[in-house]
Amino acid sequence: MTTVQDRPAAAAPVRGTSARVRGVRRAAVASNVGLLLIAAFYCIPLLWVVLASFDPNASLTVSWPEEPSLANYREIMNVETTFRPLWNSLVLCGGATLITVVCAALGAYPLSRYRSRASRPFLLTIIFATGLPITAIMIPVYAMFVQINLVDSMPGAILFLATSSLPFAIFLTKNFFDGVPVDMEESAWTEGASMVRTLWSVVLPLVRPGMAVVTIFTFVGMWGNFFVPFMLLLSPEKLPAAVSLFTFSSQYGQVAYGQLAAFSIFYSAPVVLLYLLLGRRLGAGFTAAGGVKG
Repeated sequence: MTTVQDRPAAAAPVRGTSARVRGVRRAAVASNVGLLLIAAFYCIPLLWVVLASFDPNASLTVSWPEEPSLANYREIMNVETTFRPLWNSLVLCGGATLITVVCAALGAYPLSRYRSRASRPFLLTIIFATGLPITAIMIPVYAMFVQINLVDSMPGAILFLATSSLPFAIFLTKNFFDGVPVDMEESAWTEGASMVRTLWSVVLPLVRPGMAVVTIFTFVGMWGNFFVPFMLLLSPEKLPAAVSLFTFSSQYGQVAYGQLAAFSIFYSAPVVLLYLLLGRRLGAGFTAAGGVKG
């Protein structure tokens, strides 16, 4: 009798476990379906760009080209439309990114290593500066650039882009520097290394994934910036690709969608290449903790 009475009690946990497993599977299926739907919505514009670039009669609808051709690419393969704007964007965004990353490392290192009463107010100021919209400060900046004759100057635009991106870069870089043990730097100091040498040879190699993140975020933010170069650069030969997109729209509101799609593929190529080059750094992980022996 005892064995017969114990059997239902032993079977109940099994039925409960199987029900929980089915519930987990249903939740996983539902989440996967939701993610696939979201991915489909993101892929539709990308699919339009690819298909429209091969369609001489492209419109805003996503459709297979009736007569696929490379006519749109042949139309934009010239210096004025594609090559010069892309070169201007590389000079503008590449130079500003280099300045931003270097200054962010030099600014974040003392904030990460030294404690003072001014550290917290300074960090709060940085966080506040990251939330300021660029349109709120563009008018006084433009007036200042007019007074110091920096309007239509590529170095002036590079400096302003670097300055506007620096607060967020410092905030990110400091968080990565905080994860580096101070013991490793003290070992370098006992060997006679200076602060700059320690930063260059010890800290930065350990936070390469973090610096790759800062570089990608900074470059992508500048690459898609339209308002700043539109306001500060006036000469057509100095305009970057983000501003030259205007050339595909006529004064009557008509848009050459096929050429715009072909240009967009060239326009996105530098960002994709940068991610591919620095993506290996992101997958390397953070290994600073393993450098200190207990």
